[in-house]
Amino acid sequence: MAEQAANMIELKNIVVKFGDFEALHNINVDVKQGEFFTFLGPSGCGKTTTLRTITGFIEPVSGTVNVNGKDITHVPIEKRNIGIVFQSYALFPTMTVYDNIAFGLKIQKLKKDEIDRKVRDIARKVDLTDEQLQKAVSQLSGGQQQRVAIARALVTGPAIICMDEPLSNLDAKLRVQLRNELKKMQRDFGITTIYVTHDQEEALTLSDRIAVFNKGYIEQIGTPNEVYNHSKTEFVCNFIGDINRIEPELCKKLNLDENQNHFMRLERIRVNREAQEGEAVLPGEIESREYYGLYIKYYIRVCGQIIKVIERNDGINIYDPGQQVSVGIHTRNLMSYPKQ
Repeated sequence: MAEQAANMIELKNIVVKFGDFEALHNINVDVKQGEFFTFLGPSGCGKTTTLRTITGFIEPVSGTVNVNGKDITHVPIEKRNIGIVFQSYALFPTMTVYDNIAFGLKIQKLKKDEIDRKVRDIARKVDLTDEQLQKAVSQLSGGQQQRVAIARALVTGPAIICMDEPLSNLDAKLRVQLRNELKKMQRDFGITTIYVTHDQEEALTLSDRIAVFNKGYIEQIGTPNEVYNHSKTEFVCNFIGDINRIEPELCKKLNLDENQNHFMRLERIRVNREAQEGEAVLPGEIESREYYGLYIKYYIRVCGQIIKVIERNDGINIYDPGQQVSVGIHTRNLMSYPKQ
C-alpha cells in the first residue's frame, strides 16, 4: 500500500435508520486505494450495515458514500463496480463452478471467448483447477466454495471488494489457512478491500487498518498495533484481545489514579525476571496454568486479585500451581480511561 495513497472510499456523516431505530450514528470512514480495511465489532454493532451501505443494499437517511471522488450514495448496486463476497457465499448450488464465476460476465454481455479467458485466468489465481470448474458447486468443500465466491467477485474487475464474514462458516484450521491466502490474494490483486468480522485475531492478522464498531458508533480507527497497544477507549481495550483490569487493592499498591480504570495486556507482565527501572515487583502465587505449546497462560494471585499472564514457553521455566513467584508490572504499560 502506497504511503500517500488516495482515498478510494469516503463515508461522510452516514446515518442509517430502520424505522425509529438508528443503526448507524454519523459514521465517517476514509479507505485508501489498495488498503485492506476491516470493520470489527460484536454482533449488531453496525459493521455489516455499513458494508451494505457501501455496496448499495442500504440507502442512508443522511450522509454520502464517495468512491474515487464520485458520490455513489444513490447509484444502483449493479452500477457501483464493487465485488461482494457474502457469509453464505450466495452461490448457485446446481450450476457448475465455471458458470457461477461467469455469471457476472454474462450479465455484462461479454463475448463467449472473452468470458472463457477471464474465468480460467481468475480460477488459476485462486487455485481452482480445470477439473473443479466443471463440477457443481455443491460438490466442493467449504474452502473451495469460498474460493469460487472470491473468484466470482473478482472476475468482473471491480475497483473494490467487500467481504462479509467470509470465513465464519469454516472450521478453525481452514479459516487460518484461507486467511493467509486471502491476504496474499489481496496483495497480489492490489484491490481495495472492506472486510467485516467479529473475530479480533482475523482483524489483527489481515488488516492494514481497523475500524472498531460499537452500538452504531466507531470507537477507533487505527492500525492493528494502534488498536491493540493504544486502545482509544475502554470498549476497544476490552474487545481487542485479552486484558487484565487492575482492581482497587493493586491500584493502591501501584499508586494509580483512583478516578480511572486501569488495564494491562497479558504479555506486558513479567514473571520471575530481574527488575527493570521503574517496575513494581510484587509477590504472587500461581493459581493455575493453561498450556498452549508456544506459550503458557498463568493465573497468578497478586494483592488479592487474579492476574492473567502469558509467558513464552522455553521448556525450562514452567511454574506449578501453588508456586511463589515475583510479578513485574510497569505502569507505562497500562492503558487507563476515566471512570464513567
